[in-house]
Amino acid sequence: MVLEGNPEVGSPRTCDLQHAGNQGSCILSSPGEGAQPDEGPIKYGELIVLGYNGCLASGDKGRRRSRLALSRRPHANGVKPGIMHHISTPLVSKIGRSTENMIDFVVTDTSPGGGAAEGPSAQSTISRYACRILCDRRPPYTARLYAAGFDASSNIFLGERAAKWRTPDGLMDGLTTNGVLVMHPAGGFSEDSAPGVWREISVCGNVYTLRDSRSAQQRGKLVEDESNVLQDGSLIDLCGATLLWRTPAGLLRAPTLKQLEAQRQEANAARPQCPVGLSTLAFPSPARGRTAPDKQQPWVYVRCGHVHGYHGWGCRREQGPQERECPLCRLVGPYVPLWLGQEAGLCLDPGPPSHAFAPCGHVCSEKTARYWAQTPLPHGTHAFHAACPFCGAWLTGEHGCVRLIFQGPLD
Repeated sequence: MVLEGNPEVGSPRTCDLQHAGNQGSCILSSPGEGAQPDEGPIKYGELIVLGYNGCLASGDKGRRRSRLALSRRPHANGVKPGIMHHISTPLVSKIGRSTENMIDFVVTDTSPGGGAAEGPSAQSTISRYACRILCDRRPPYTARLYAAGFDASSNIFLGERAAKWRTPDGLMDGLTTNGVLVMHPAGGFSEDSAPGVWREISVCGNVYTLRDSRSAQQRGKLVEDESNVLQDGSLIDLCGATLLWRTPAGLLRAPTLKQLEAQRQEANAARPQCPVGLSTLAFPSPARGRTAPDKQQPWVYVRCGHVHGYHGWGCRREQGPQERECPLCRLVGPYVPLWLGQEAGLCLDPGPPSHAFAPCGHVCSEKTARYWAQTPLPHGTHAFHAACPFCGAWLTGEHGCVRLIFQGPLD
């Protein structure tokens, strides 16, 4: 599979590596493709783009979607080392666009708070061909991550200032301008998971420590005891968008949309009430989308976790435009509506929706909230921030999430 970035990125200039042949593992296909005539469809796994909560703002269409299913295609089209060229002058070569048929999915930059970066001034930091994933066509269907850098002729291109070098076995290797990073969680993606260490992946799939800055010309140190094999829960960062890899076995352990809907209905059936206004609260249906909150929408003070209905009192504008004082405990902090996390693949367990991320108000299970709150995601050239996986908003506060405190009905 090839993931492509925004087509407005500048063209690379120097060719150092070449792609040749179609043997080896396959480049992955779009959903619904890739089954052998005499077999059922074989699914390698799924990539979930962080920050969209189950669907792109404009809807999942074609190769642009928030959840990318990777299946086996009829014929392998993986890559292997080919002829190596040293070229001192820029090449005149058609650079890849999102219309190229070798591209399986198109990924655009994600803005903190949800949605794609838009507007004429928004220039993508994702490489044109962002990364490639090669999978074994036979069980256990091992998936391996590589930095890409292709052009439309299937040659591997690297920018003039990109880090590049010759390997001990005589091949050329290199890093894309802003890099392809990966993080494998400790303990898999389960209730006992813990964040791992971020590494950078080269064009040949070797693992390196991070550069001093995202686009530095000096590569990090080779990490010989780690590999580019994706595990359930591995995070792939493309400098503009972050993706979560889920295996078929891992997805079987994840909650289903039906389970999430049952949890929503169960929470509403408990008839939580605003402790001040005494109105009954209810989480809205996912079908309504994240529109303006309705009158039954639950709101939360993210510092203390007390859940209320919407009210206009308690403003502390001298401390910030969104700062409110909780009428129950007097803590001052953001006061935001609660929204259920709807992307089931981001959840570590099927636990009840008991915690909310701060300050965005997305709700999920305790273990899911605590895992993402302690997982630093790359931002910019050398910064890391924990972020809500459902909308991409940076987390704030001591813990990044809060336990929700509901009041039951008085009758």
